[in-house]
Amino acid sequence: MTILWAIIALLVGLVAGFFGARKYMENYLRNNPPISEEMLRTMMLQMGQKPSSRKLHQMMQTMKAQARKANRK
Repeated sequence: MTILWAIIALLVGLVAGFFGARKYMENYLRNNPPISEEMLRTMMLQMGQKPSSRKLHQMMQTMKAQARKANRK
């Protein structure tokens, strides 16, 4: 009987740990996006474009909106 309870506790712990880690990573990536405005500026300069701060801000907002939309699905 003790072994059965240990197996059940292990399974519950694994499931809870998985969903907890998933939620943590979603929040982390939402608050710290992998692409920053400085990275966008560098990419645009490499492509031969002169980025304005307004254009960079607009692109970042668009990327964040797409990420939120993808998370809802």
